[in-house]
Amino acid sequence: MRTLIERLLKAARKYTVMDYACLKITLVSFGIILGAYFANFFLSHTAFLWVVFIVSYLWIGYRTLIKHLN
Repeated sequence: MRTLIERLLKAARKYTVMDYACLKITLVSFGIILGAYFANFFLSHTAFLWVVFIVSYLWIGYRTLIKHLN
């Protein structure tokens, strides 16, 4: 498993901006599909989803703007 992860990270280091854009589009569209199929489930867990979003947003903002800009 460790070898697989290392190979995937090595491949991801070679990604271009277009590769990351395609990855993001893929993940967003998959999220929309899941939301469409499981709408009632996600509507009953909206508060939890907001917490997950805010925490991950703050984490990425910290890593991008504070940790890696120095």
